[in-house]
Amino acid sequence: MNNEILKIREQFPILNRMVYGKPFAYLDNAATTQKPTKVVKRVSDYYEWENSNVHRGAHFLSQEATVAFEKARTSVSQFINSSNSSEIIFTKGTTESINLVANSYGNKFLKKDDEILITRMEHHSNIVPWQMLCSRTGAKLKVSPIDFSGEMIMREFEKLLNTKTKIVAITHVSNSLGTINPIKEVIEKAHDAGAVVLIDGAQAVSNLKVDVQELDCDFYCFSGHKMYAPMGIGALYGKENLLDKMDPWQGGGEMIAQVTFDKTTYNEIPFKFEAGTPNVSGALGFEAAIHFLSNIGYDFIVNHKDDLLNYGHNRLAEIAGLKFHGTAKRKTGLISFNIEGVHPYDAAVLLDKLGVAIRTGHLCAQPTVDFYNVPGFIRASFGVYNTREEIDLLCDTIEKVKEILS
Repeated sequence: MNNEILKIREQFPILNRMVYGKPFAYLDNAATTQKPTKVVKRVSDYYEWENSNVHRGAHFLSQEATVAFEKARTSVSQFINSSNSSEIIFTKGTTESINLVANSYGNKFLKKDDEILITRMEHHSNIVPWQMLCSRTGAKLKVSPIDFSGEMIMREFEKLLNTKTKIVAITHVSNSLGTINPIKEVIEKAHDAGAVVLIDGAQAVSNLKVDVQELDCDFYCFSGHKMYAPMGIGALYGKENLLDKMDPWQGGGEMIAQVTFDKTTYNEIPFKFEAGTPNVSGALGFEAAIHFLSNIGYDFIVNHKDDLLNYGHNRLAEIAGLKFHGTAKRKTGLISFNIEGVHPYDAAVLLDKLGVAIRTGHLCAQPTVDFYNVPGFIRASFGVYNTREEIDLLCDTIEKVKEILS
């Protein structure tokens, strides 16, 4: 373990826990990442010293909390390089962000026989909201296929694009396969067809440097808890001209300008999409996580994740009867596989008892798993604090699992 990784691990006390009387390797980072002490402390400090509701308050604590909250919004904006902070809407996470667009943009602009185009590798959160939108509007959901390496088949994607395509919704990085999709090419082709593009960036932001202006996407959705921030906070980026045209999704406090019994007028963006009391502590923890990642630097993060991915793939390939799912040329931070003769759930339970935390099942991507005709995947996913030694432990415990269940 090199000194840089050791310094990073020191910021995560949970990694020193003993589970079932032994040290454990946390390899479930695609589900959620652990939180560094600076993130936990920022949330704690807010509740101990700054707690107040934001906006409209005349007293000191409210004004202080408002400044901190809006500073966090600016940090998120800078993190993904949006043109201004009003294009950043705080949400509970990627799922809520996608639902917001499906309801606010989709309800207003889609009609019967319009088409929404997604891919076979999408998370349920980028499938179900569009199915619900189709039920409401009479629009049709189209699915672009993938090949067995887990890559998009671009010629098939292009065939599905047409003048009826109004929304293209696609994952930046697959949560089940680790595939990095050719997002910029997808966006260019979708725009040529006249569609707006929503990117599910939940698995991307902790692995890749994201620049929404360079990508030219219309919407970008991501979650804090996948990138070392608290649960329950995330963001929707939307181009200002689109957000201005969209109606609010939820009604209540903050999203209004004036309310009478005859008529309500709405606040300006981003506030018209943030009804009710916001998750202030989550936003401040979000900002602290951004600083954590920025201090490490994405060059280091990308190189470290690539090293873990390549080392993990090579070590796992030495295990007889192990079959990979998702072998795309461009991948990041996770490996999905099955073990011949071993049910994924049984493997996960035994791996846990032997000191390795992984994820198993359909990974909220059931159509993807069904494509490979297996009952579920076993997925090891890596964080910035993971090591080659933990991958060695994973491989050693898989061999023990095979012995126990054979």
